[in-house]
Amino acid sequence: MREDCEQQFAAAARLDEVPAGSVKAVTLNGRSVLLCNSNARIFAIINRCSHADEKLECGKMKSGWIACPAHGARFDLATGQAKNPPAKQPIEVFAVRIVGDLIEVEIWKQKEELLF
Repeated sequence: MREDCEQQFAAAARLDEVPAGSVKAVTLNGRSVLLCNSNARIFAIINRCSHADEKLECGKMKSGWIACPAHGARFDLATGQAKNPPAKQPIEVFAVRIVGDLIEVEIWKQKEELLF
């Protein structure tokens, strides 16, 4: 757990905005996050390849992974782990929860930002 931060969840999209087999890029807490609907599950990952710094939103997604459109590096949607070269470093993943018809994604805020 991050000592200087507090976990919160932010509404990212409605469930119907991310149908099966699709992705949706959203901005949360100033960062581009990619919502992915794969294998009947919603995932949230950073929208950047760890190798080429390319947006992943244009990459191919299949069976729990997404590929970078630049060089084909694949990333596991659940863990962020790089599955093949040229990527070696993982990408950031975020916890997701479904509340009613909303997709909520974990964000972290500095504790001092939360003080009034």
